[in-house]
Amino acid sequence: MDTYHVSWWNVENLFDVEDSDWRPDYLQRRLRNELRGWDSTVLNQKISQLARIITQLNSGQGPDILGICEVENQAVLELLVDELSPLNRNYGIAHHDTSDNRGIDIAFIFDEDLFTFEQQFHYEVLKRSATRDIFQVNLRTRHGRGLILIGNHWPARSGGVLETEPYRIIAAETMSYWMERIFEIRGRDIPVLIMGDFNDEPFNRSMTEYALSTHSEQKVINSRSPRLFNLMWPAKGAGIGTHYYNYFPHVLDQFLVSRGMLQDDSPIRLAGTDGSYNVSVDKLPEMRSGGDYEEPIRFSRPSESSYEPQGFSDHYPISVELVEDD
Repeated sequence: MDTYHVSWWNVENLFDVEDSDWRPDYLQRRLRNELRGWDSTVLNQKISQLARIITQLNSGQGPDILGICEVENQAVLELLVDELSPLNRNYGIAHHDTSDNRGIDIAFIFDEDLFTFEQQFHYEVLKRSATRDIFQVNLRTRHGRGLILIGNHWPARSGGVLETEPYRIIAAETMSYWMERIFEIRGRDIPVLIMGDFNDEPFNRSMTEYALSTHSEQKVINSRSPRLFNLMWPAKGAGIGTHYYNYFPHVLDQFLVSRGMLQDDSPIRLAGTDGSYNVSVDKLPEMRSGGDYEEPIRFSRPSESSYEPQGFSDHYPISVELVEDD
């Protein structure tokens, strides 16, 4: 039996340098002030800080699969993979440039000794203009079984939680439609692992009514609709946050799984038994701010007063373990 460690992390604004040759002209103009001072020294420091955390995941072995968001392009992803070289992993990259208003995307890094890339799809969530995306990658394990990953970064709450909720509902409906199509094409028992920064919590309408996620495993297993089991309810119940706002812990980063990962005879399934699964919010000691509210220490940007070159991200990573029969 093989065990796979999967992590997700919103790495907060992993931009290329301010005058990057890879950046389209419209983004150069839009990001000019935001990226003031973001040079190669700052980028290398950001990469080093991220790698410092990633290399500690999975008991120091690094994740077998890492989903990330807020990355600008392939170039910074390659820099990150290079920085992970002490892990001696054969990491490959799956990424697609989107038309997001700030040029930030979703990507997956995966160990090519364990998984073979098959194909990928993406969809840009629209709110008059493109913003954020949903990114699907189909992998095959070394035992020949299919595994589908779907990464999400839903529209932010910065315009107000209720005011921006319709955009996240659009994203949720889109993802649920994708699940319908996946079941039609690949069968209802195909294992699907969904992860992301949803900018909503497990109890919000976008997640429960539109993405059709729930904390009832049996409901997911028995339902004819594309319901999903949300693994992050225990974290919410324990008062643990993946992101903090006004010192309140919010579980915005989540794992959801399809019925194909919940049944006892599923060849690829969640590690653990009796509803107790190996899921964690990875609040590594150096990431914590300390005090009564241990929010993650941000790296931020030189153009902001919150810039902290010894910081990391405004989100904690989350991890889950899967097992596969031989």
